[in-house]
Amino acid sequence: MAVARAGEVTLSGPPRDGGARPTVTCRPASVPVERRPAGPGTAPTVETAPGEPVASAPGEPVAGGSGDIRGGRPAGAADAGRAPGASAAATPAGSGEEGPDGRHRVPVPPTAAGSAGWLPLRTLTHHGPAGPVTIPLDDLDPYRDLDDPVPPARLDAEEAAEWQRVFDGAVAVLAATGADQGPGRLDPALIRAVVPYGRTAAVPPAAPTVAVSASSGDSFGAMLISRPGSALALAETLVHEFQHSKLAALLHLFPLLDDDREERYYAPWRADPRHLTGLLHGAYAFTGVAGFWRDRLAEPEHAEVAAYHFALRRLQSRLVVRTLRTSARLTAPGSRLVAGLARTLDGWLRVPVAPDALRRARTAAALHRTQWRLRNLAAPAAPDGTLRFRPDRGFWPDTRTHAFAVRPAAPRTADEHLAAGDPATALDGYAKDLAQDPADPHALSGWIVARAALDPGRATRRALTRPELHRTEPPGPEPHRQEPPGPSPHRPKPRPSRPAG
Repeated sequence: MAVARAGEVTLSGPPRDGGARPTVTCRPASVPVERRPAGPGTAPTVETAPGEPVASAPGEPVAGGSGDIRGGRPAGAADAGRAPGASAAATPAGSGEEGPDGRHRVPVPPTAAGSAGWLPLRTLTHHGPAGPVTIPLDDLDPYRDLDDPVPPARLDAEEAAEWQRVFDGAVAVLAATGADQGPGRLDPALIRAVVPYGRTAAVPPAAPTVAVSASSGDSFGAMLISRPGSALALAETLVHEFQHSKLAALLHLFPLLDDDREERYYAPWRADPRHLTGLLHGAYAFTGVAGFWRDRLAEPEHAEVAAYHFALRRLQSRLVVRTLRTSARLTAPGSRLVAGLARTLDGWLRVPVAPDALRRARTAAALHRTQWRLRNLAAPAAPDGTLRFRPDRGFWPDTRTHAFAVRPAAPRTADEHLAAGDPATALDGYAKDLAQDPADPHALSGWIVARAALDPGRATRRALTRPELHRTEPPGPEPHRQEPPGPSPHRPKPRPSRPAG
């Protein structure tokens, strides 16, 4: 429980025998409390202003203090006469020393190592232009999953070291663009906390195959992240989440749009429909991600994946910006923000990228939109044109976006053949999958996109635009019915491959 009053915050634990709660009171920064690091052979000290108390960590004594504080109250103190929730502190005395300025210095035990009553906060450290920067790696805070409070989940030493290793690499990636500001660039010193999600040990369990990251508008610069397997992936995630933090700060300052909070809009990076505020967050975050990959285009070791992700995210972000400009009731600040995003993305759409990367990006974008509509929309639409959503819609993993980042050298699956630029073989593979399950949205979306690459006529364009209508048509091999054929003469003859969508 937390109680704020008169510039103080009091944190209370669960009641003990007798009804009293252990508490710790956090006072304003105007009361100076300084922890000085230990030198060789010396203990660290806490320094306070004259007469100010020193509180201990729960379960730890205050060395040199006038009382033994455990759990925020004097050890052995009687419960009688103390109101439940009353806080306790100790005034330094005894083994400490008083300086000429009247400040009292008290030696305290090291806190870097844990004990029965103390869990030290892990940190990530890097060296910036202004010197060392320390960022909390918070595996203790009760709100680490952005939902109900959870107990601490300590990282083991190996996992913590792996976090530091990957973070060092991510800092190096971010530093490669220099100190200039721009979309997709980030000074790691601005990060306030990294909250590890999912696993507490390096092995087992294995890292999640789908990365998880999130942030809160009430905690600027803090981000929840499942540890990626590479420094490049972590750098991208840091940029992504800090974009959310920046926009959240703007939303605290200015109303940017009038949002009815109805979740009915397509977001190319989500499995579910989104409301307008979520759509704006995504557009702002992924414009930053597109900028991050644009900065990697000239790096030989990242050029192929950078070209793909830059081409994909600029296309998807521009689509969402168009939705915001046509569907959202933007305020004056919101209009300026969205117009700025549009100008940036329109300029980036003219940046040349490798043709094969562009083809894969357009195909991946078409696949996601097609599968999203198949999984979320019911056909036909309402008489007034309003989208009707399927009652059985739910989460589905987006396995294609990252799988299409690199051209497969030896394709085996239908998706891999499509990524490799062979839609004819992919079409056969999807048809075989649909013979087993005609309603499979993954296979059906692949079949529609592969067919559009082979036969970009009016009927296939219609199927790409409204794939949910495809579910209602009776089966049949005729091309005009757009039903998935098996390998047969009815399949259209292959034409030169072109990007889908």
